[in-house]
Order: sequence, then structure tokens, then C-alpha cells
Amino acid sequence: MRSAVVTPEGDRIRWLELPGREPSRVYVHGLGATAAAYFTEAAVHPLLAGHRSLLVDLLGHGLSDRPTRFDYTLESHADALADALTVAGVSGAQLIGHSMGGSVAIVLAARHPHLVSRLVLVDANLDPLPPPIPSLPASGGSSGIAAYSEQAFLAGGWEEVRDRVGPHWWATMRLTGREALHRSAVSLVRGTVPTMRELLLNLKIPRTYLLPEADGPLPGADALAEAGVSVVAIPECGHNIMLDNKEAFAHVTAAALAGPVPE
Repeated sequence: MRSAVVTPEGDRIRWLELPGREPSRVYVHGLGATAAAYFTEAAVHPLLAGHRSLLVDLLGHGLSDRPTRFDYTLESHADALADALTVAGVSGAQLIGHSMGGSVAIVLAARHPHLVSRLVLVDANLDPLPPPIPSLPASGGSSGIAAYSEQAFLAGGWEEVRDRVGPHWWATMRLTGREALHRSAVSLVRGTVPTMRELLLNLKIPRTYLLPEADGPLPGADALAEAGVSVVAIPECGHNIMLDNKEAFAHVTAAALAGPVPE
């Protein structure tokens, strides 16, 4: 396990690192997750193995520190990750980001372009989310978490979320700092300015977006394709594509990361 100080107070981001050739690959998990749990099988798949690979836990998550004074916006997550990658000696990395991790990866590429050479976004959030509808059952995802005030979430709302998300997600979500979980969810629901989608459209690096085939066409897919983003629907999977259909994920991701980077 390796680490880097990413706040003035000395808080550390930690990651697991697999040795290999450059360019480095950086795997970034989603809200309430950890990189090792969601990406280890993908990183060692025969089609993806052999590159230096960093399985990074964002601040507040997994093995990383959980400071209560950090704001956990997408921008702050991206800047902290940039600091960690700089300490690790990474530049021109291939980033693979799932869900919120994909959103952070987009912001990182826009704010710190020297660190990123390619993006693979795995069912990532591209747009702000609408507020929850009171008449509908509450979800355990980012919109359901963000529906609480921080005070209410810390006072017991997190227990309601625990009961809604189920044992699989809770296995890693329970490792997330409660302030980190709530503030990250609020930022994800609010999105960025410009939006993550707008940032993605304006990037000039190779970009691939993976989504579950069962979700139907990705909204705005035509505009993404016109901007050079490859949108690929993966069969027989849900949101956790790399866990649900490992072979398809590995084949598509390996193809997306192959070839020279355009000048």
C-alpha cells in the first residue's frame, strides 16, 4: 500500500499499486466504494494486465483518510487525486473511472490535463441529478443520500441508507466517512459548472463511455459521438459493469486504451 499527503492538515490518499509498464493506469471507484473491491479483477485480467496500475481510494473512502473538514466536492476530489498522482510520479495516465469516479476523472482531466492521456468512463454521472420526488420511495444512491441535510444524515439518516443499499454496497460504504459520503453525494447531485458532460465534450483526449445495454440509449449520445467520445453499450450487466460482465468490460476497455494518443 502506498500513500500521499493531499491536505494541509496531513490527510492521506492511499492506493494499491501493481507494477508494470507505462503509461500508468489509474482506477477510480464510485461513491461509497473502494478501488480494490471494484477493480482488482479487471486490472489483472489478461487483456488489461501488464501496465503499472494504481487502484486509488478517494479521500474519505476505503483505505484513505476521512477528514471531517474536507468539502468533498468533485473539484476537491479531483485536486486531491491530482496531488496523489503527482507524488506517485504519474503523468499522462489512462484513467478508468466508475460512476462518481468517472465524474472525478473528467474533472481531473479538465483541471490537470498533463496527468491524463485517456479516459474510460464506466456508467459515470455526466449531469446534475433532479431532486428526489417526495411521493416516491427513497433511494440509497447519491440522490437519496443528498436528500438528507448533513445534520439529519449524521444523526441517523445513514442507518436508513444502510438498510436500503443492501449488503454488497454497504460492505464498502461502511468504510466511508459519513461526512465524506454525504458531501460527496451532494456534490455529485449538484454537478459542476460547467457540467461534467460539457467538460467531457471539450476534452481532446481519447474518451470512451461504457453503459449497461439494458439502460437503453445514453441521453446525448449523438453529441458525444460528434465530439469524439466512443459510447459502448455492454450487455448482461447492471451499473457495476466491471463486476457483472468482466469479459466484455476487459475487451472493450483494452481496445479503448490501445493505440497512439492523438497529438
